[in-house]
Amino acid sequence: METKPPIPLAILVGIQTPEADDIAHDASLAELGRLVKTLGYEVAGTVSQKREGTGAGSLLGIGKLAELAALTGGTGVAGSMAPAPKSKARQRFEAAGATIHPSKPNADEPGLGTARKPEFVIVDHELSPSQIRNLERATGAQVLDRTGVIVEIFHRHANTREAKLQVEMARLKYVAPRLRESSAGGGRQQGPGAGESTLDLDRRKIRDRLAELKDQLEAVQRDSDQRRSARRDQLRVALVGYTNAGKSSLMRALTGSQVLVEDKLFATLDTTVRALQPETRPRVLVSDTVGFIKQLPHDLVASFRSTLAEALEASLLLYVVDASDPTYAAQLEVSRSVLREIGADTVPSRLVLNKLDRVDAAGRAALMEQHPDAILLSAHAPEDVSALRDTIIAFFEAAMVEDVLVLPYAKQGLIGEIYESMRVLSEEYDEAGRVLKVRGLPGAIARLKRNLAAS
Repeated sequence: METKPPIPLAILVGIQTPEADDIAHDASLAELGRLVKTLGYEVAGTVSQKREGTGAGSLLGIGKLAELAALTGGTGVAGSMAPAPKSKARQRFEAAGATIHPSKPNADEPGLGTARKPEFVIVDHELSPSQIRNLERATGAQVLDRTGVIVEIFHRHANTREAKLQVEMARLKYVAPRLRESSAGGGRQQGPGAGESTLDLDRRKIRDRLAELKDQLEAVQRDSDQRRSARRDQLRVALVGYTNAGKSSLMRALTGSQVLVEDKLFATLDTTVRALQPETRPRVLVSDTVGFIKQLPHDLVASFRSTLAEALEASLLLYVVDASDPTYAAQLEVSRSVLREIGADTVPSRLVLNKLDRVDAAGRAALMEQHPDAILLSAHAPEDVSALRDTIIAFFEAAMVEDVLVLPYAKQGLIGEIYESMRVLSEEYDEAGRVLKVRGLPGAIARLKRNLAAS
């Protein structure tokens, strides 16, 4: 029987700078642990250090670097990758047939011994290429920073063609500055591209691939823009917020759609648009968007322009927050910051404090006091979802106006569009055609009047 490969083990490394308190630091490390779990790794331990800054060559001090290396089986020395020079005494010793073995860790020390060593070191900070190299030399493990973990998760979870193109672009932009020559040395190429080193050739391939991806993505996004343009006069609600805040669960509850719901970070990368259920007239469309996270890489924000445009072009944003998370306020600020970055902070919005079933009575009272205008609910409580639906409908009702449309008998083909985009209050007939008293958004009514006036 085929055995499954062991789950990769990872050590988390947290750097606490003076501006971060203990609660924020612990919450950030806990979130990194969930990211690592989403990636399919198991957290084997954590190393933290307080530092004034994060510009040091190996990020950690000598003592903490040694502590980390003891866990991974490394040397703890971030030395050069070049072969160490040999003394004359060493040369004579080796010439006599002896072999010098590196010192072995003491099996009695905690964290050491014959147990499998972690293969990955995950740092809760963005690292420079040189810092990654130094940590890898010192620990003997593969090093990923927070950005690298997020990019890798996006890469694994992308399903649609658009999402795959977006993520590959972001991934290549992350990888390009971190390329380095192999330890064997990068020789010069022969034939086409002669004179280029292996590193130069790899970088040129990435530039060419990025240009190709950009053209493909622009073509796909033109189609997405056209679909959104066709919905511009419809009532549109976008669910936005931190990853794993419960947006997809709320989407399923509001629309009855079978969207993916998983208790993991970044389960949703592709925008899903469904009609509010039971359906209203005019129809209300609800879109579920990609979740945000602290230090979301800018290249991912830029790549997901089309996805985030759902928020930019919505009539109403629902900021969905996990009210049971002690750091929900910081998560909400991250969401607002990303939406400010794309210019969506001007869109009307309401705050939805979700997962209320996980909050005790005292916590609920505190939330109501801090956020008197927020909507408190659990996506798993039908009565809460029904109340949210009524709130959404009431929001759009306040923007609607009543008007009269005269539909000539020669243009009866527009009757379906009228019923789709607005509510028909009454219907009569005269010699000019069908006279409809309607209620809808001013923009939708104006567009239909232009269509009726056109010959």
